[in-house]
Amino acid sequence: MSLQPRPWPEVPPLTAQVARAAFPKGNLAMRIRDELGVVYEDGRFTGAFGVRGRPGISPAQLMMATVLQFAENLTDRQAADAVRDRMSWKYALGLDLDDPGFDASVFTEFRTRLVAGDLATHALDALLARLVAQGLLTAGGRARTDSTHVLGAIRQLCRLELAGETVRAALEALASAAPAWLGGVIDDSWQRRYGARVDTWRLPASETKRKALMVEYGRDGYHLLAAVHARDAPVWLRQIPAVDVLRRVWVQQFYRYTTGSGTEVVRRRENTSEGGDGLPPGRDRLISPYDLDTRHSLKRDQSWDGYKVHLTETCTPPDPAPAPDTTGRGDVPNLIIGVLTTPATTPDAAALDDIHTELDRNGLAPDEHLLDSGYPSANQIIHSARAYGIRLVTPILLDHSHQAKARAGYDKASFSFDFDRRRGTCPQGRTSSTWNPSRQRAAEVIVVTWTKATCGPCPAREQCTKGKQRHITLRDRELHEATVTARAAQTTDEWKRRYAARSGIEGTIRQTTHVTGIRTARYRGLSKTSLEHTIAATAINMIRLDAYWTGKPLDRTRTTHLTRLDLTHAA
Repeated sequence: MSLQPRPWPEVPPLTAQVARAAFPKGNLAMRIRDELGVVYEDGRFTGAFGVRGRPGISPAQLMMATVLQFAENLTDRQAADAVRDRMSWKYALGLDLDDPGFDASVFTEFRTRLVAGDLATHALDALLARLVAQGLLTAGGRARTDSTHVLGAIRQLCRLELAGETVRAALEALASAAPAWLGGVIDDSWQRRYGARVDTWRLPASETKRKALMVEYGRDGYHLLAAVHARDAPVWLRQIPAVDVLRRVWVQQFYRYTTGSGTEVVRRRENTSEGGDGLPPGRDRLISPYDLDTRHSLKRDQSWDGYKVHLTETCTPPDPAPAPDTTGRGDVPNLIIGVLTTPATTPDAAALDDIHTELDRNGLAPDEHLLDSGYPSANQIIHSARAYGIRLVTPILLDHSHQAKARAGYDKASFSFDFDRRRGTCPQGRTSSTWNPSRQRAAEVIVVTWTKATCGPCPAREQCTKGKQRHITLRDRELHEATVTARAAQTTDEWKRRYAARSGIEGTIRQTTHVTGIRTARYRGLSKTSLEHTIAATAINMIRLDAYWTGKPLDRTRTTHLTRLDLTHAA
C-alpha cells in the first residue's frame, strides 16, 4: 500500500445535508471538523508508507478515525463499523454517504506503521500545533504533571509459570517455523507437558514438587537452546524472537554447572539474601515471554505488572480581569500538552527531564511546573531553570536526621555555612574544624566536622548529636542554597496557595483512565503502549474542547450536589 498525498477532503454536500438533519446541533465528531478544520495531513505520513503499489487509505483520515475511536473507547471492529455506518463520522472524515469504509485490520496496520515511522506522538503534536495557531494554547503559564500505573496486556505469572510458558512459546514458534526439525529434537512427552497453556492446568501444591517442576522446565529450556545452537541446526532458528526470549529468560532464572563426576546440574537462581547467586534487578527482569517491556513495580501498597504514564496539562489560572467574552464559551479548558510512557520501574524523578524536553520541543514549556515530591531534587530545580526556563513548584523532601524527625535539637537548618571561608557555625557559635570535599554514592559532597574537643564539653551536645562529635554532609554551594530556599518557601501561605492547583491533575488522570480505558494497555510493547497513551490524551483534549465550544466547560474543581443547592430562599 502506497501513499499518494492528497488535500484534506471537503465534506460532500449530501453527507453534510444528511448529517445536519440527523444532528441539528452537531456532535463531537462534527464539531471537531467545523472548529479545527485540517488537523492531520497526508504529507506528514510519507515516511511511514511506501511509494509503490496501489493507493492506500488516507492516513490523515485514519488518524482522525483513531482519535474518535479512543474518544468513545471503541474496539477496532466497532470503530470500523462507525466509519461505515455513522453520519457524523463520515462528516468528520469527509466521506461520501455510500463510502464502504475499510476493514478493522486496517487500524492494526496503521498503528504498526506509525510506530515504525517514528510517528507515535503525531496525533497529539498536530493537535497542539493547530491549537497554538488558533490561539488556544501558548507557551508559558502554569502546568502540572503526575503519573499513574498502567497494567500490561499480559497475564500475571509467577516464576514457575513464567518458565513453563516461555518454553511453550518457543516451542509454538519453532513448530510453526520448522516443524520437521522440531520433530527430530523432542518426543511426545513434550506435547503432553507443553501442549496447553500453563494457566489451564493446576500447578503442584507442594513446594518440593514445584521446585522439581521448575528444574524440569530449566532442563527442557537448556535442551531446546542447545539444539537450536547446534552446528547442524539452521542458523535462522536462532533469530526467531521467541527463541531469543527463551535465552534471555533462562539467563535470568537459571544456571547450570557440571560436578566433579561429570553430572550436569540445573538450578533455579535465588536472591543473595536466600543464599543464592542473585537475581537481576527489577528494572531488567523479564516477567512475560510476550511483552518484554513490562516490569513488576511496587509503590507503597500498590503493585502491578506493566507501565507508568505521566500526563502534563495546562492549569494557568483565569485572568482576573479578562476581556469581554463575545463567544459565550468562557475560559479555555485545561488541555493535556505532554504524555510520557515509561516502564513501571522508572522513578518519576528520572522522567522529569524527558517531560521537559517534549514540552520544549512543542514550544509549550511552562513558566511554572507543579509537581509532587516524587519528581524534584535540588539538581532538577537548577537544571530545569537553566535548560528550559521552568520554575518548579514542588515540595522538597525534608531533612531525615533524627533531630529533624523529632523536631527537637539542632538539625542541619540550625547551622550556618560560609562556603567562601569553607567553615560551618553551630547554634552555640562554635566553628567547624574541617571542610572536606568527598564523594558519596556517585555524588560530590562536602563533609563538615566539629572536633571532639569542641563538642565534648558543649552543654547542648545532647541536642546536637548522639556521638562524640558532629558531622554534617552538604552538597555544593548552588545545590545547598537551592534546597534551603525551596524548603523555606514551601512553608509560606503564598507557596501553599499556588501549589494547591497541583491536585487537579488527579481529575485528569481519572478522566483519561475511565473514558479511554488506558488503565489496562490495549497493546503489547512500550512503543505501542506509548502510542495508545498519546492518542488517548488527544481524545481527552477533543472532548474538553467540545465542552468549551458548546459553552459547557468542565468544572475546574469538583462540586458536590449538596454544595450546588441554593438554600438561601429556603432559609
